[in-house]
Amino acid sequence: MEFRSATKADLPTIVRMLADDELGATRESYAEPLPQAYTDAFAAMRRQGGNDIIVAVEAGVVVGCLQLTLIPGLSRLGMIRAQIEGVRVARSHRDRGLGEALFRFAISRAREMGCGLVQLTTDRARPDAHRFYERLGFVASHVGMKLDLSKDRP
Repeated sequence: MEFRSATKADLPTIVRMLADDELGATRESYAEPLPQAYTDAFAAMRRQGGNDIIVAVEAGVVVGCLQLTLIPGLSRLGMIRAQIEGVRVARSHRDRGLGEALFRFAISRAREMGCGLVQLTTDRARPDAHRFYERLGFVASHVGMKLDLSKDRP
């Protein structure tokens, strides 16, 4: 298993994985050609820096991904946080420890980048994911809230 930063060529596979579950199917739009919004978002992430899609690759095929974003801040004496989101493992590769290995890689990278905290949000409708994150040492210490601004778009 290899872990690396995603390339533009990986986008179709990543978007397919993001769309391949009950919640993702309602939020993502996998099509060929890929909607331009994904290419634009990927380019914006590259320009920003500290914002990376990490992919898990087996035998040359992308089989897992997550987004790792570094967030500099003032609180906690200027500590840098890492945010993990968009976590997916291809259906064909689940229950093999790949998700754990991908997380351990991302946490290690966050540590190398000087982060003092790794955080994530997870949908309440994903109890299996909650158990997975707890097994990795994550603690549900805060209540997350979101305001969906996408509904304001024409």
